Amino acid sequence: MNTESVLAQWHEAERRARAGIGSPGVASRQDLRARSGLQFFEDMLAGRLPGPPIGELMDFVPVEFEVGRFVFQGTPGARHYNPIGTVHGGYAATLLDSCVGCAIHTQLPAGKGYTTLELKVNYVRPLTAETGPIRAEGKVVSLTNQIGIAEGRIVDVRGKLYAYATTTCLLFPLPDA
Repeated sequence: MNTESVLAQWHEAERRARAGIGSPGVASRQDLRARSGLQFFEDMLAGRLPGPPIGELMDFVPVEFEVGRFVFQGTPGARHYNPIGTVHGGYAATLLDSCVGCAIHTQLPAGKGYTTLELKVNYVRPLTAETGPIRAEGKVVSLTNQIGIAEGRIVDVRGKLYAYATTTCLLFPLPDA
């Protein structure tokens, strides 16, 4: 598939995601406890649960997910720049933390939560406003009763790698209140 076709598909996926996702907010504890990770994201993208506030702040949206895999898409711009004229590393780290954590979340049963214990990011090349749309794809590597391990990659429409990450997440039962 050529770059223009991929770009058109990515723009359409982002348009659909933005049209369906709920307004930014935080899901209630009851909503979190009542849904598996997969159900949680299905309801979020259908507008039945709020979307992630961080996505609005940094302008990225979830565009694809399945069990053990999660993809966010965004377009870095000058508003994300550091003082030396490239996108701040925190932008890539945030997208990677989001995609790897959400990939783990897709495999969690109702009543179980997670938090990042460790995030290791390797930056391969700088992001700029000229990079265009990027995708951060997270995939689960291992999941036990207490620990989730995942890896993630940020690529552009040509498949060029910009950053790579691994994470370890702690899994725990969500409290009632």
